[in-house]
Amino acid sequence: MVPTLIGRIQTRLFLLATVGVVVTLLIMPIVPGVTAPLSELYVTGLLVLVAVGVLGIVWELIYHFLMQFRWEKDWPTMFGLLTLVPEGLLLYFLLRSGAVGFIDPIPAAAFWTHFTVVWVSMWLVANGPMRVPFIRWRFRGGRVL
Repeated sequence: MVPTLIGRIQTRLFLLATVGVVVTLLIMPIVPGVTAPLSELYVTGLLVLVAVGVLGIVWELIYHFLMQFRWEKDWPTMFGLLTLVPEGLLLYFLLRSGAVGFIDPIPAAAFWTHFTVVWVSMWLVANGPMRVPFIRWRFRGGRVL
């Protein structure tokens, strides 16, 4: 049994707020191609996480619709990792076009380094350690009763 739509959205937001924030704080000082002050790097990195969270809710709705055509109503685990490609490309092009006005443009190398490291870290935690303390997450959509 897989988490329900709301469970997947909650999981995504939880991982962004925990793993995403920690990884962002660790990686932003060393992202390539950026010479801005550290405080600006942190603000930009955290705003990118906010944008990933907002767009992620829309992506989850799209994924949920597409999963209805699969008999088990779920993606293989590797698809969860590979979704970083369309999600990253969309966010990158939105940032480049200025459509996300509250985030200053950042160099491509900095964006992709940050986005990829955060995404892979979240995927690893969701498919590994998170299954231990949140065992009910996988059963009945996380419901207790």
